[in-house]
Amino acid sequence: MKTIRLSKASRPLADYARELKGDILVVTDPKGPVAAVVPLKEADRESLALSAHPEFLDLIARSRAQFAAGQTLTLEEMKKAVLPPRKAAAVLRRTRPKTARR
Repeated sequence: MKTIRLSKASRPLADYARELKGDILVVTDPKGPVAAVVPLKEADRESLALSAHPEFLDLIARSRAQFAAGQTLTLEEMKKAVLPPRKAAAVLRRTRPKTARR
């Protein structure tokens, strides 16, 4: 990741964007980051929009807090929680190791 102070940016934004080569350019002022120039060659616009959406960021923050507190689910618990009962049972039968099947 590269950074440039807003007061030092003297060229057009397009010039900086062409030089990224996969890096992110963070533009800062004395108070901290103010913007980022992100190359879109390896990302789609929907992913970029989602990654900056306040509700998505809140979901990520809550998930990280739950993980840090040890509030996690196994894959089998997750399947049981989100899939309809018949579908969950079928998926679990297909994914469970043969020794664990009853």
